[in-house]
Amino acid sequence: MSEDNLKSSWGPKFVLMLVALVLVAGIIVISILRDRLVNNQFRSVTITGQGKVSYSPDLAIVTLGVQIDKVAKPDEALNQLNTKVASIIKAVSAVGISANDIQTQNYSLYPQYDYKDNVSSVTGYNANEQLVIKVKEYDKNPDNLGKIIAAASKAGANQVNNLSFDSSRLNDLKQEARVKAISDAKDKSSALAAAAGVKLKDISGWYENFIQPLPYATDMSAKGGIGMGGGGGAVAPSTPTSDREVIIEIGVTYNLK
Repeated sequence: MSEDNLKSSWGPKFVLMLVALVLVAGIIVISILRDRLVNNQFRSVTITGQGKVSYSPDLAIVTLGVQIDKVAKPDEALNQLNTKVASIIKAVSAVGISANDIQTQNYSLYPQYDYKDNVSSVTGYNANEQLVIKVKEYDKNPDNLGKIIAAASKAGANQVNNLSFDSSRLNDLKQEARVKAISDAKDKSSALAAAAGVKLKDISGWYENFIQPLPYATDMSAKGGIGMGGGGGAVAPSTPTSDREVIIEIGVTYNLK
């Protein structure tokens, strides 16, 4: 085939292919522009509402500990620790604490070192275990907390590491606060939109921020008695004197017209 015939054969096909490519590129560009114009993600506004729900704590959570120091052999240290922990569990169970409301944590055994003439040597073994005890219906029987700590002290507990108060209905309280927060945001939306000179359309989403108040807790380790390993009577714990609040913020995002 001659060069002229080859050119005449491929010429129309090449032109058609070039036109098709230009058309496809144009369609893609138009689609991108249309999406940016129609689905403008920046035409939205977020309005924050807050919901508060008050409650009285009905749970007291106390963390007790047993510390065994400078026992000659590690197995002897563990035996003493296990014996005292079993005695504490028995004592608080007798006061009315269910086995499901007693959890153990931070079980440890480690050597005790003494230093003399820049040389360290093992002089014994220490053991420690902590019990987290949940006291239910604290709001109805607040005196039970003191009885439980006293019983644990007599049974061998020589540490009270933490005492906190909470609610057994926390999930329900959060839901109530969420509903109030959304209602607050909706109440604010009309006035804020009018002040900004815009009109709101539909809701496109929201986010949640749980503002958890600082837990009401007390460290009893520096108050003497049980906290200092005195082994005598228990120190009367500090207790909440007012209601607490669950506070949730919700940001509601509106599309603009």
